[in-house]
Amino acid sequence: MLTTSPPPAVRASRPHRPLIAVTVVMVVLVLAGIGGALIDDRELLGHPIWMKPLKFMISFALYTGTLAWMLSLQTKARRLGWWVGTIVAVGLAVEIAIIIGQVVVRGRLLHFNMSTPTDQLMHNLLATTIYLVWAAVLVLAIVLLFDKPGDRALRWSVRLALLTTLGGMLLGNLMFRPTPGQSRVEAETGEMPHMGAHSVGREDGAGGMPIMGWNTDSGDLRIGHFLGIHSLQVIPLIALALVVLAKRCPRLRPEGTRAALVFVGAAAWLGLIWLTTWQALRGEALIHPTTPTLLAAGALAGGTALATTAVLLVGKRAGQP
Repeated sequence: MLTTSPPPAVRASRPHRPLIAVTVVMVVLVLAGIGGALIDDRELLGHPIWMKPLKFMISFALYTGTLAWMLSLQTKARRLGWWVGTIVAVGLAVEIAIIIGQVVVRGRLLHFNMSTPTDQLMHNLLATTIYLVWAAVLVLAIVLLFDKPGDRALRWSVRLALLTTLGGMLLGNLMFRPTPGQSRVEAETGEMPHMGAHSVGREDGAGGMPIMGWNTDSGDLRIGHFLGIHSLQVIPLIALALVVLAKRCPRLRPEGTRAALVFVGAAAWLGLIWLTTWQALRGEALIHPTTPTLLAAGALAGGTALATTAVLLVGKRAGQP
C-alpha cells in the first residue's frame, strides 16, 4: 500500500519590515479608533464617523500582515519582492492618512465626493494610491507564479489568493459610476458634486447591517469587493487548515489531494464573490435573496460538494495498491 508522509513545515525567511511596521501601526490605530468612537458622537450619512476609518484600519492590518507572511516564503527575486512590499506598505499608509484626514478631521465624505476642489483632490489621491498598490500586488503575483514556496497546496493557495484579490480590488470600480439621481443633477445643473455610490436601487445613506453597514433594503457593491479583497487571507487559510487536518486524516497527506482541494476552495470563494456582486447589481439586499439568487447559491454549494467528494475519492484510489 502506498504510504505518504505528513506535509513538510514551511520555512520562512526574514519578515518584511516595512509591511510589519504598517501592520503594527494599523493595530495601534484600531485601538485609537475604538477609543475615538466611544468619545466622538459625530455621524456621517447616519453612521458613526469613526466606523469607516476603523473598517479600513482592520482591513489594511490584515492585508499588510498577510503580504508580509507571503513575502517571507519567497525563494526567488527577493529584492524585487522587498521593493514591491515596500510600495504596498507606503501606499496603504498614505491611504489611511487620507481616510483619517478626510473623514475624521474634515468630517467630509470619503468616496464619490466631488463637491469642492479639496474633496476632488482627496478623491484623486486616494484613487491614484490604490492603483499603485494594485500594480505592486500584480507584480508580486507574477513573481510568485514562478516561485515555489512551500508545498504544492500552499504554493497554489498563495498564487490564487493574489490573483483573486486583484480581481476583488478591481470590483471597486463598479461603484464609481454615476447613479440615475446624480446624472439628473448633472443634466439640470451642469455639475456632479457626487459621482458613484455603494448602493444599487437607492442613494447611499443611513441604515444597514451592524458594524459592516451593508444595505438591508437594496444592493450593495461593497460586499463582493470586500470578499474579493480578503481572498488574500481566506484561500491560504484553506491550505493551512488542510495541513493541520492532514495530521489526523491520511487521505489529505498527498500534496496533489490538498492542492486540488485548494483549487476547489478558491473556485467556491470566487463563485461567492460573483454571486454577491451579481445580487448587488440587481439591486437585491444580501439578506433578502430572491429565487434566482437562491438557485445560484444552491448550484454553487452543490458543485463545491461534488468537486470536493470527487477529489477525495480520487485521492483514496491513488493511495490504494
